[in-house]
Amino acid sequence: MLNVFALGEPRPLFNDQDLSNLMQGYLQEATQAVQSIPPDELLNTPTDDVVDALVEKHTFTPPVLKRDEAYIDGPPEIEIRRVDFGQEFRLPGTLIALVVPFDGEAGLFYTNPNWYGHVLRANLHYNNLVLTIRGSNLQTSTVNKQFDALLDEIEQFLGRQRAMADQHKQTLPQRLKPMVETRKQKLLADRQMVAGLAFPIRARKDAPKTYVAPVLRKKLQVSRPATTAPFKPEPVLDDANYRAILDIIQSMTLVMERSPTAFAKMGEEDLRQHYLVQLNGQFEGAATGETFNYQGKTDILIRVQDRNIFIAECKFWRGEKSFIETVDQILSYLSWRETKVAILLFNRNKGLTTVLAKVQATAREHPHCKRGPTSEDVTRFRYIFGNPSDHNREVILTVMVFDIPT
Repeated sequence: MLNVFALGEPRPLFNDQDLSNLMQGYLQEATQAVQSIPPDELLNTPTDDVVDALVEKHTFTPPVLKRDEAYIDGPPEIEIRRVDFGQEFRLPGTLIALVVPFDGEAGLFYTNPNWYGHVLRANLHYNNLVLTIRGSNLQTSTVNKQFDALLDEIEQFLGRQRAMADQHKQTLPQRLKPMVETRKQKLLADRQMVAGLAFPIRARKDAPKTYVAPVLRKKLQVSRPATTAPFKPEPVLDDANYRAILDIIQSMTLVMERSPTAFAKMGEEDLRQHYLVQLNGQFEGAATGETFNYQGKTDILIRVQDRNIFIAECKFWRGEKSFIETVDQILSYLSWRETKVAILLFNRNKGLTTVLAKVQATAREHPHCKRGPTSEDVTRFRYIFGNPSDHNREVILTVMVFDIPT
């Protein structure tokens, strides 16, 4: 049984400090934390992961009362003192305590969310809020109403706290992300890591436009991001050129949809060859005429210094289990951060809408999926995955689903 008397007199709630001042302090601490992260740790951790960790550390969680778990403690007998016309009377009375468990940060019971009402008093005992009512002739119905009224008022304060906490948590990433990126850029500049790895992929001047959407093709180039010590840069394909490659693949698929009889009997390898012809018809490498190569049965890839900087897997949709195996397979090829990959899923089943829903749900539940999907088209979904060997090394995985005629 709880010893109510050992808790002392109930303290005023929501009265010690303003929540807005506390939020400003969290923001200042988070800003200072950006500058205190060790340089190598900062450079080797994706910006979004850095921001997520800072937000987790520099936000707050208002208490949530578990009113359905509340219980009455007592009632002990007490002595009620009253003064009437200068004369003191002592009457037998009763002290009833309501113990209400809660989740969240206990200290926020003493923080004011820029709102004032009645002065509320209570005690805290570990993760319990203890409300007390005392009197000489207490009635059950009256006590219940008083406790409910107190809890309702406390809930109003906590509700305002939660609204402020949610706003703080939503705006904090927007403030911190530019700071993190600015410091990363400065660190890279200080280390003279701006220069990119020369690996140009040039658009062919005579490239046919049969399968290509009418967009301006830019010179493709590989840049060097930061990696772990000794901080040697790795070749990667920049995002604009990655998207350009995916757009060509999607445009090629539109041709398949418009000419179904020509592609109805093709398998994965035959379909892959059509993509290779079109991609190499649009871009050329610095060393060879063919930038896009193949390896194994289904890969479409670009290799630089014996490393894959772009990989696409061509697979027919054969259910969730087969799709997971394809994701695992493509992730197994990777050994560094910010690699761009794609999975081309060909569907010959009825009900493409059902297939799309399964693809999105399955990818989202993969143990290495960090964020996504971002829908870039009704059948094109972009995810951020963590490299299986190190989740700080992020992989952009785009899944493209196409209906192939039968």
